Amino acid sequence: MDLQHLRGGYTAPLRLRQKPYGDRPPERILFPVSRSPISRSSLSRSSSSRSGGSRALILLVVVIVALVGDLLPVKPAVGLHLLPLLTSATFGLLIAYAFALPPLASARSMPAAALFREGVERRARVERRTVLRVAVAAAAIVALAVGTARDPLFAAVVLGSVAGVLLLLEGLGWAIRRLAARVPRPKAPLVRLAVANLHRPGAQTGALVVALGLALTLFVTLAAIQTSLDAEIARAVPARAPDQFVLDVPSDQRARFEALVKADAPEAKLNIVPSLRGTIVAYARTRVADLKAIPDDAWFLRGERGVTYSATLPQGSVLSAGEWWPADYAGPPLVSLDREAAKTLGLKVGDTITVSVLGREITATIANLREIHWETLGFNYIMVFSPNTLAAAPHSLTATIEMDDRHQGAVTRALLAAFPSASIIATREIIGQVRTILDQMAAAILLSASVAILAGIAVLVGAIAASRAARTYDSTILKTLGATRGQVLGAQAIEYALLAGVLALLALGLGGGAAWFVIVRVFDFGWAPDWGVVLGTLGAGAFLTLGIGLAGSWPVLSARPAAVLRRL
Repeated sequence: MDLQHLRGGYTAPLRLRQKPYGDRPPERILFPVSRSPISRSSLSRSSSSRSGGSRALILLVVVIVALVGDLLPVKPAVGLHLLPLLTSATFGLLIAYAFALPPLASARSMPAAALFREGVERRARVERRTVLRVAVAAAAIVALAVGTARDPLFAAVVLGSVAGVLLLLEGLGWAIRRLAARVPRPKAPLVRLAVANLHRPGAQTGALVVALGLALTLFVTLAAIQTSLDAEIARAVPARAPDQFVLDVPSDQRARFEALVKADAPEAKLNIVPSLRGTIVAYARTRVADLKAIPDDAWFLRGERGVTYSATLPQGSVLSAGEWWPADYAGPPLVSLDREAAKTLGLKVGDTITVSVLGREITATIANLREIHWETLGFNYIMVFSPNTLAAAPHSLTATIEMDDRHQGAVTRALLAAFPSASIIATREIIGQVRTILDQMAAAILLSASVAILAGIAVLVGAIAASRAARTYDSTILKTLGATRGQVLGAQAIEYALLAGVLALLALGLGGGAAWFVIVRVFDFGWAPDWGVVLGTLGAGAFLTLGIGLAGSWPVLSARPAAVLRRL
């Protein structure tokens, strides 16, 4: 959905409420003009202003593609596509209609005397038929968004969440106005003025709460997602990993393999293990073939898996239950099982598991459970058998090599010449690809969240612009009574700071929850945000947003009292 349309839609009623007839005299009151031309004229002016914003947004998209297009997972291209343009235009028309209709309906029925009391008189309720038309337009917007989405269910959840957040912020704005009207009057003049601004007639507290709350929530969401992705990169991409994996080395060529590697890379570290393929056919009293459906977490039950044997605990594993067998063990078959796999199957130490290796079913007793550190990128076998179980079976060797970069080419050439059937995998390239994918995900989230933050700031600027007339009037009265420009600005800064302080707590909850959903439910990563960075981003975002808001108030402070009083 076009964020420019949403931003324009939300700020359009604010502008129309400020000046429902524009900058011209109210024709319907001064002259016998019917209602329809006024509505059409105002809606046309609103749509025209939004078309200018759409052109600016198109230019912004072109600039973004040119600057950061290479960081995105999919190479973007600028072009004209009919269906997206029609969809965007439909969104724009529906949003303009839904947001502009209520203030236009009020303008059509506004009595002449109400123009002189609109700053202090409660506005009449919107007609029922207007509410019905807006509801129909809103339903059409939701239907279009869900119907054109690639994942309709996810789109519906997102729209519902956004609607819930906006309703929550609107409700909070109403509560702040009610509370500000009932709290004891502060002794400090500027604080008292700031609190009064929150509930005075015509105050845009609700719009300010929505704008500030949306911007701060997005700042928290962005920081939490970014730091969690950074933690995932640090966890999934080890600082130290084997440089090469070598597969399918003949089991009787171990000494020759070691000699070839040491000849070209004397300082290389080798880890060589036997490797076989096996299929789990039964565990405890359950046959895998009898299962109606394999559990989602039991991926190791699907097809063949790598198995090995070892006299000692493998590197990268920690014993979590049971004991490791002696190096010279010669009894019945034993197996060491991954702890998570045992938990999925409901197994414990002492239970049995049956594996088919080279067509022969071997039933082994679970001697211990291991916690595997998958992030080491070493040999992480689900099942490790006692040596007497598989040592006599035909198998190959698998090895990892850690060495200096300058030796990798020579070692690779020597091994391929000596063992043509072997496969060599360079892990550095794989790690680079993983890091690139995660970085691209972070860049995509950053860009989308940045656009949403800009939309929130635009709503804030629109709310400030909508209250410009009332604030100019207040500023003029205060200056006439002797207030300085700094005092007026200070009162506005305190007002925004009070709102930001309340909304920061809400933003932590909403933004943290949204980030958790994206990281855990969408990406299936671990939840590990850096709360120091999140709080720092929240503070910086609040400072930036408030600075933009105060900058938008500068025309109010620059208004000359004499000129304003002459227009009253």
